[in-house]
Amino acid sequence: MRRALELAATPGVPLHPNPRVGCVLLAPDGTVVAEGHHRGAGTPHAEADALARAGGAARGSTAVVTLEPCDHTGRTGPCSRALVEAGVRRVVLAQRDPNPLAAGGVATLRAAGVEVETGLLEAEARELNRVWSFAVERGRPFVTWKLATTIDGRSAAADGTSRWVSGTASRRDTHRLRALADTMLVGTGTVAVDDPLLTVRDAEDRPLPRQPLRVVMGERDLDPRRRVLQPVEGVLDAPTLHLRTRDPREALAALAARERRHVFLEGGPTLAAAFLAAGLVDEVVAYVAPFFLGAGHAAVADLGIRTISDAWRPQVTDVTVLEPVVAGEQPDVRFTLVPHAQPIPTTRGDA
Repeated sequence: MRRALELAATPGVPLHPNPRVGCVLLAPDGTVVAEGHHRGAGTPHAEADALARAGGAARGSTAVVTLEPCDHTGRTGPCSRALVEAGVRRVVLAQRDPNPLAAGGVATLRAAGVEVETGLLEAEARELNRVWSFAVERGRPFVTWKLATTIDGRSAAADGTSRWVSGTASRRDTHRLRALADTMLVGTGTVAVDDPLLTVRDAEDRPLPRQPLRVVMGERDLDPRRRVLQPVEGVLDAPTLHLRTRDPREALAALAARERRHVFLEGGPTLAAAFLAAGLVDEVVAYVAPFFLGAGHAAVADLGIRTISDAWRPQVTDVTVLEPVVAGEQPDVRFTLVPHAQPIPTTRGDA
């Protein structure tokens, strides 16, 4: 199973919209017959990949797979039936499929007389597909809110200047995290003031060939000259979507309908407060730079919190000091946090 998880995590496989899955076929004596993994939407599933490599040697084997074999026909046929037809004797899987459209493989296999065991290294399998599992189970994308602030919580100076609050190491790390998402989201206010490009770039500031969907949320019209509406040099496809709504739930529903699994929220303080108030932030990544402004724009708008006992206190899961990569810069600190269940008071304003 650990080998199947390694196969599922093969570098270069698209992270969305499908899960990453690995499969190992074992002969009765425990030797490996064949291995396979899923390479993205429209390609053979991990089981089908392994079966194709095994040929007739698959008969009587044990299939060790990280996710329950699918039981529906989509871009490819059902893996549960492929395993039965190949004569696989036993299936050991880690995670049951949370997608009701694809689930049912275990029942089909057992009905055909195949021995099935579930739950082996399930936690590791779920962690591998953490965002995908969340999105399928909740019916909406996973939301990571990224912010960068000074020590005193300012995201921009009093005159509005914000380039750059964080150091080069933090900006490079942000692009690494952007590349894990399939959607970049900001508000119309951020587009009007900051004119972001919203692309993923490498350490040499070159755009990557595969880009997330660039999404702007808000009711106001966009200046057609804004960079987010322009093509990106060196990138074949860098689409932009304008969602004319101020409601975070409506925005996420629209993105879920487009099979978007992971939203990277980089909007301004008003949009961040709207998502926090709606309980729709699932992860916080905060870069804190070692200087003070004393005045300026806050990283998040008014949350309606009036006393310290009502403070929103997410759980810290990681603290990392990002050492400078450019001479003369100071180290930033990156906090990664996940929310507790407590609600946040209502907020006001638009995106």
